[in-house]
Amino acid sequence: MQTPPDLGRLDASRVVVTGGAGFVGSWVCERLLDLGAQVVCVDCFLTGSRTNLAGLVGRPGFTLLEQDLSVGLDVDGPVDYLLHLASPASPVHYLRMPIETMKVGSLGTLHALELAERTGARFVLASTSEVYGDPHEHPQPESYWGNVNPIGPRSVYDEAKRFSEALTMAFRREREVRTGIVRIFNTFGPRMRTDDGRAIPAFLSQALSGTPLTVAGRGTQTRSLCFVEDTVAGILALAVTEHPGPVNIGSDQETSMLELAERIVAMTGSASTIEFVDLPVDDPQVRRADATLARELLGWAPRVPVDEGLKRTIEWFTEQTEAAALTP
Repeated sequence: MQTPPDLGRLDASRVVVTGGAGFVGSWVCERLLDLGAQVVCVDCFLTGSRTNLAGLVGRPGFTLLEQDLSVGLDVDGPVDYLLHLASPASPVHYLRMPIETMKVGSLGTLHALELAERTGARFVLASTSEVYGDPHEHPQPESYWGNVNPIGPRSVYDEAKRFSEALTMAFRREREVRTGIVRIFNTFGPRMRTDDGRAIPAFLSQALSGTPLTVAGRGTQTRSLCFVEDTVAGILALAVTEHPGPVNIGSDQETSMLELAERIVAMTGSASTIEFVDLPVDDPQVRRADATLARELLGWAPRVPVDEGLKRTIEWFTEQTEAAALTP
């Protein structure tokens, strides 16, 4: 395995993080501050949460800019790195806000790239494993072009990310912007919204409330689960290189949705049963990262076992549930 890149070079750098109030974005901001960077968090709070920033606001080097990236991106001063994470990311949100999702993937990415071009910043796009669609190649290497329904309901997210990748590469080729692309697989951990709609938040909310866990289809579809701290480490590892990507950041271990539901019931001690519901349209049947490039290029591999990550996530969700019960 390659020696991981030196994140120490982020010390004293100035980093713009779009979508910095989101689940992954807030963890990126926190890690950057811990590394000594100055962080400019940009968010319009469409799906981001001020609660995610509670431990960051007031820290030296942290600035919050409330801007709609689809309208423009106005950041004064030098920028060394621009990490573009802004986008609704869960089906609940992008299905409810399809046009906003397409706008941030297109216009938002354009505005972020233009800022990187003006400032000479290293630009990193947070793309997604969803660009692979319902894959015919398994596991999914970066060379796989994907199987996406361009007019299905999920396409607003899938195609927005595919377009943002194409635009990122166009800026690299035509304008020599220093770009990189990470394709993030199924990430989980504290700060996920309880109404997120993705499997782990949904299963945890149901288990903690004692309601049936709703498993789509027969639960045989698989996902590649990665704890958020590991995902952030992969994003930053690519950022401090000059590699263009794309690079998969995700676990090479598969978990079926039925297995995940049963594991969460056991770990929470819930009395919930499991209930099967219809599969969503175009729901991918398999998902597993081919993480060879991340290992060889970045010396990156997940370090937090899934059960340890679930334990920490359950603790956080339990705290949120108890706090909500005490709120009048």
